[in-house]
Amino acid sequence: MHIVRLSYRVPPMPGGMERHVDCLTREQLSRGHRVTMAFRHGSAAPGATQLSLRKTALSRALAPRSDRTAFAAEAATSVRQLYGGSRSPNVDLLHLHGDHVEAMWLGPVCRRLGIPLFLTVHGRLSVRRQRLARHSFQHVDAFIALGSGTAADLVTCGVRERCILTMSSGLELSRMPPAAGARDRERGLIVSVGTLDPVKNHSLVIEAFHELARSRPGLRLVIAGEGPERDRLAQLAAAGPGVELAGALSRQEVYRLVRRAEVFVLASRRLPGKGEGVPTAALEALALGTPVVVSSDASLDPVVTVPEAYRVFRSGVKAELVTTLRTLLDDESGRSRMSELGRRAAAELDWSVVAGRVEEWYRAVLKQRPASG
Repeated sequence: MHIVRLSYRVPPMPGGMERHVDCLTREQLSRGHRVTMAFRHGSAAPGATQLSLRKTALSRALAPRSDRTAFAAEAATSVRQLYGGSRSPNVDLLHLHGDHVEAMWLGPVCRRLGIPLFLTVHGRLSVRRQRLARHSFQHVDAFIALGSGTAADLVTCGVRERCILTMSSGLELSRMPPAAGARDRERGLIVSVGTLDPVKNHSLVIEAFHELARSRPGLRLVIAGEGPERDRLAQLAAAGPGVELAGALSRQEVYRLVRRAEVFVLASRRLPGKGEGVPTAALEALALGTPVVVSSDASLDPVVTVPEAYRVFRSGVKAELVTTLRTLLDDESGRSRMSELGRRAAAELDWSVVAGRVEEWYRAVLKQRPASG
């Protein structure tokens, strides 16, 4: 199968979507598929070919307002030229990673050329762009939604449920250390991982920690990540002892940190312009045996089907987060049970399994597509 994959950014650029694209591409290459990649920032995965993009008068006009839109316009031109050349590339499908921006430009091209178009949406959609998204998604054959919230947003934009596969990113379990036991954990250590961005709502975690720490001296909160909110979060952290902003860490450093924690917490919230899909950092914490607490806007549904495997508090409600953390820190047997259930759930999310689900979705959609015209 020849897959053309398009993503604005790919590794070594950091980010969850970038890593998802890289891991899926590598897994598909290992399965014998041919993958051609188009991107603006990063480099092609080993074994993949790169679709060269050229600036056009249109893309130059679009770039000052949105380089991502300019990239999508250039990619649409390149796909049209690739498929219309004297030597047919025998493209089986085009797989976008993004949202309505990419679909708006690639959808009409794929429809005219007869190329099946798949779109993976990695997070919640902008509530301000629903009308535009509804129009842009008309030419997409099938969707992959990371998380039930993302799938619900697609349905709101007019996408039929039967056209959506809801899942999560995979985990590179072979590259992760084994889950830690109770003796390996630092008593009172709470960890969060994520870009220092408003959507992650690290400020809520810091405020909840300060409240909790007033009656529990010796607690520590370590937040791994870098981003635009660092200065503001540093000011909040300075309001009391025990908070460390660790900055950007390597993947192995993150694993070691999370593995030592008694609790992993992610307080992400839904903003008008964006929101979480299924946070991979929380899934990795489950794999490492660390009890996980997430907000209702960072739900692991429908990926983790056992509700006892993690705890949920209402997004933005500091009192609920404080109570959840306090209860969990006092419940050693509960943490042990969560650790066991979390490891079992994560074992089903290796990239080899997740890539297999994507491939099954490809085949199911392609099988039905000729009958639908």
